Amino acid sequence: FVLYNNIILEIKAVNGIIDEFVKQTLNYLAVSKCKLGLIVNFGEESLKYKRVVL
Repeated sequence: FVLYNNIILEIKAVNGIIDEFVKQTLNYLAVSKCKLGLIVNFGEESLKYKRVVL
């Protein structure tokens, strides 16, 4: 998802946030010209997120 034409939001439901997800989000940022990405993971015991900045 793209939020406010500035932020890439990547939603996951997996056991953990791995480097592959960060690399994927960085690619989305590069292509979209956005500067900030958020990876949100609902698959763990509690919600986890990672902020990715280009």
